[in-house]
Amino acid sequence: MTLVGTTPRGTTPPPRLPVREKSTARHRAGTGLSPMLTRLAAERATGVLERERGSLYLAEGRVVHAESPYAPGLDVLLLTHGTLDPTVWREAVERADQEYGAARLLLDAGRIPRGALELCHLGALYDAAYFALAPSSAPGRFVYGAGHWLGALRPVPVDALERETLRRRELLERLWPDPLADGAPLLRSEAVAAPAATARQNAVLALVNGVRTASDIARELGRQAFHTLVDVRRLAAAGLLSALLPPPPPVAPAAPDPPRGIPMPRVNDPDITLLKRLRDALEAL
Repeated sequence: MTLVGTTPRGTTPPPRLPVREKSTARHRAGTGLSPMLTRLAAERATGVLERERGSLYLAEGRVVHAESPYAPGLDVLLLTHGTLDPTVWREAVERADQEYGAARLLLDAGRIPRGALELCHLGALYDAAYFALAPSSAPGRFVYGAGHWLGALRPVPVDALERETLRRRELLERLWPDPLADGAPLLRSEAVAAPAATARQNAVLALVNGVRTASDIARELGRQAFHTLVDVRRLAAAGLLSALLPPPPPVAPAAPDPPRGIPMPRVNDPDITLLKRLRDALEAL
């Protein structure tokens, strides 16, 4: 018999256990992208978080800039398509200091509209942060008080940055689940009945030569690296390109077996010689 417990009359039933929404639970799980970053945001810390694949600059717990060797910098996005003159950019970078960052110098001098600078800056920030927050095999390191020569322009909350990073990961997973093409040299492939590539994708294909990676192509085109990864994964799904597999690690040759029938060399050790004499003397008794 199964007994079912009931609440006696006149007593207040116990409260229901709290149930988290799926979206909330999912986002909290996403804080595993960088628990240190989450803690620094709660502390309203200022400095730079250095990770294996990039760096995140914080001001009072919010991200003000991001850099990664896998993503083109803000200078590439601004200069490649003529948004800003290279000489003007170089002068601002050279004059920047702790009080007047390069962004403030450009805006105060009227060298670039604020909207255009903020748009390019946010694009570069989210782009580099996607790589900086990638799974890491080494612990991060935070340097308190360190700033960036660009200066604060439009800070981004840490939770918003993590949500966008997770969204981008999921998008790439839906397009093509194999991440090998993200960082390996790319090769063109001949696919049967492949869909026609778009103009953006054709620009990517034109630079595929078996040596360049997706990040290299993004720099050549002056585009964000993540947007290039989207094109690369779609092209890989269509069979129009593939990743060049790394060569297998060299195998160390096995040590040769000692030749048989050859006696081991004699060792002239005085202690061994003494022991042999003692043995012979005992046997002679």
